[in-house]
Amino acid sequence: MTVYVDASALLKLYVEEPDSRRARELLRDARGWMTGRHTLVEVRRNLSRLLEGEALSRNRRLFGEHWSDMAVVELGELVCGRAAELAEVTGARALDALHLGAAENAGAGKLPIVTFDRRLAEAARSLGWTVLGA
Repeated sequence: MTVYVDASALLKLYVEEPDSRRARELLRDARGWMTGRHTLVEVRRNLSRLLEGEALSRNRRLFGEHWSDMAVVELGELVCGRAAELAEVTGARALDALHLGAAENAGAGKLPIVTFDRRLAEAARSLGWTVLGA
C-alpha cells in the first residue's frame, strides 16, 4: 500500500523520538511513500536543529536516499489553492494545510496519511481520511 507521509513521521526515522518504532513499522510496511515538496524543508530543518556532526551527516544522507525514492507532490497553484480552502474548512495551520492539499492531490481518501502531528491528524480525520500514527 502507498501512503502519504508527513515530516513528523519521516523525522522519527532519523531521530529517536516517542513513536519512532511505530513510524518505522508503518513505513516499512508501505510499498511507496508520497509527500509534498515542502517536506524536504521541514525534515532538513529539523535534522539540523536536532542533530550535529556525524549523526547529522549520516541522517541527512539517509534522508536524501529516501527522498530520491519518494513520489513528490509539487506545490503548484492548484495544490496551494486547495490547501488554502482546506485550511479554511479545517482550521489547519499553513504547513499542515499544505500537507492536506498535497495529500488530496496524491489521492487522500484512497491512501492513508502517516503522521504523528495531532493537529494534522485531526484535520485529516475531519475530512474522512484514514490516518495512521497519531
